[in-house]
Amino acid sequence: MSEVRLSAAEAVLRLGEFSAVIDARSESEYALDHLPGAVNWPSLNDAQRIEVGTIYKQVNPFEARKRGAALVAANVSAHITREVMDKPKHWRPLVYCWRGGQRSGALALVLGQIGFRVHLVDGGYKAFRGAVLQHLPELAQRLQLRVICGPTGSGKTRLLHALASQGAQVLDLEGLANHRSSVLGSVPGLAQPSQKRFDTLVWDALRHFDPARPVFVESESRKVGDVAINEALMTAMRASPCLRLSLPEDERVALLLEDYAQFVHDPQLLCSRLEALVELRGKATVASWTQRVRAGQLEPVVRELLALHYDPGYERSSRNNFSQFDAAKLIAPEDHTPRAMTQLAQKIQQEENP
Repeated sequence: MSEVRLSAAEAVLRLGEFSAVIDARSESEYALDHLPGAVNWPSLNDAQRIEVGTIYKQVNPFEARKRGAALVAANVSAHITREVMDKPKHWRPLVYCWRGGQRSGALALVLGQIGFRVHLVDGGYKAFRGAVLQHLPELAQRLQLRVICGPTGSGKTRLLHALASQGAQVLDLEGLANHRSSVLGSVPGLAQPSQKRFDTLVWDALRHFDPARPVFVESESRKVGDVAINEALMTAMRASPCLRLSLPEDERVALLLEDYAQFVHDPQLLCSRLEALVELRGKATVASWTQRVRAGQLEPVVRELLALHYDPGYERSSRNNFSQFDAAKLIAPEDHTPRAMTQLAQKIQQEENP
């Protein structure tokens, strides 16, 4: 069967129709970003791309194409042997590479000759990336966002998770970014996604939401760690109704000590992170904090971080960035525990869906 070419815009709307989505790029290209649910069948792996590129530059394009063809043929054969032998005739893959050219074309040709109905993304990943960026504003504008505001340690993320467990629609930007959105917020053992990957993850989440139901999201600044929130989504968040989450200071400190347990177990890790605050808080203050952390006095340091670093600009920043902050409904769980957050989530759900 001959392949069918789809525009990137059409492909993103029809992703659920395909038996498999196959990325024919190298493993590093795939890791940087890929279509939702895609599996990686490299026509050329990273080392092979370097080899072919070197021949292209140092010998000539003709010799490079010969070597490339031999490598692609071997790789496609291996993919067929490993992945395709058990597939029925009605198996329908969507295949793409960087621009929808030779790498995906070679794989699609063989699959088509076998008898599968193969679809190719015209323009490849590059066109898909453009379609995602074009589609994101439309998705953001159609949603009914509810922005959960609250100072550091008030339990915004815990409440989001509780809402999700109660069946609410939740956009967990920090979860998608692998970062807790503060100088202390990197998640141990988890690297942040690339900006392209983050955009795709956000787009994929947005496209599955029901526009008739509210979507809860945490108040965020423009950046979550090293990745930036799409401008259209940020604009929609800043114009949306807010819920103002409140907890007493003792509960906030207890919550932070639980959520940042890695600093309890590894005080030196916290000390290294605190160094990033020298420019804002001064060497003497940060030196005092690190000295007390090493002495096991973590709780008073957390209290000072709240009082001196996190809290002073919270209301001003929230009011400046979220136009409906002053009209926000105050919500307050009994305490910082998951049980209390679940009870609050149930209450919010009941009020949203009377």
